[in-house]
Amino acid sequence: MSGDEAKYELVDPQAKGFDAVQRAFANQVAYCRDNGAPITAAICQALHDLLETERGGAVMRRVRKWAGAPLADALPLRIAGGLHALHLAGEDDALSAIYLDQRVSNPQEIVADAIERHEAFLMPWLDGPPQTNEAGRSWAYAAAMLWLADRGLPAQFALNEIGASAGINLMMRRYFFDLGGVTAGPGGASMRLTPEWRGSPPPALKYDIVGARGCDVKPVDLTDPTQALRLKAYIWPEFTERFARMDAAIAAADTMPPEVARESADVFVERVLAEPPEAGVTRVVMHSVVWQYVPEYQREIVTRAMEAAGEKATEEAPLAWVSLEANRDTHRHELSVRYWNGKSGNGEDWQRLAVAHPHGSWVEWEAP
Repeated sequence: MSGDEAKYELVDPQAKGFDAVQRAFANQVAYCRDNGAPITAAICQALHDLLETERGGAVMRRVRKWAGAPLADALPLRIAGGLHALHLAGEDDALSAIYLDQRVSNPQEIVADAIERHEAFLMPWLDGPPQTNEAGRSWAYAAAMLWLADRGLPAQFALNEIGASAGINLMMRRYFFDLGGVTAGPGGASMRLTPEWRGSPPPALKYDIVGARGCDVKPVDLTDPTQALRLKAYIWPEFTERFARMDAAIAAADTMPPEVARESADVFVERVLAEPPEAGVTRVVMHSVVWQYVPEYQREIVTRAMEAAGEKATEEAPLAWVSLEANRDTHRHELSVRYWNGKSGNGEDWQRLAVAHPHGSWVEWEAP
């Protein structure tokens, strides 16, 4: 199978076994290719091709016999992140030729050699899920708050983010947004997010963020160069603007680090919702490209907790749930919202507001 032939197929995300490993890598090739990431697609293609060989030492043996569900575990991105880290650290010139988009005739051999040379470095990258914190996705939170304010919810928002990673999106009060001509945030901000906007702009209102905190099972400290490098390694090298945004986020964290608790999603949400709501403030539980990594039992707990708290919400103290997650059919991300404010019918259904590029380079606004 070549990269051009790779097709994304819908499969059970909890499937296990060697066939599931092969399908996870094939899907990742297609996903990267279809989202403008040919270099990352080439790396994943080489890894896919290595599955049928004996190359790659202990790292690839572990990959071939992966004990969990490779798609749900984002197995291809775990090892791809480690290989990218080698390039960013300047540890393997032959591998870097691929990342620098130089013409190479044997990418599979280059990747196999790199894995075997750097086995001790790469093995720990298989131990945990990718960290894909991305400031470019915070457009969704800004647009959702404008939409919620237009629905009559208080424009004072307390943000609570599941899977906040390094807390980059929790610092969005310091970012400037231009959303189809509707602006928000400080005009002099170093982080400026201006996605290509398709369709009508969101409501031209104002909002304020009165609180921002999050959780992650493995929070990332942006002020630690080693942890910052790990986060950069999960950025696809094709998207150079994401590295600039990451540097801006690191600078912002040095000034005032975000509040990220080491907690699972269910524990965090139940704790947040157990606190008395504040009148005149809209509580928001939000997440982006995280839900697929949350165990099913935790998703069920979060959903029950949100719906139970939603039943107690009022016009003065509403509750909103904002989700920016991947639709694996379309390879696009969907911004969807539920909210409760004490009125009949609210909160019963998700309302899709927009679809977007995975990293926020363009947005198609669908909400009226």
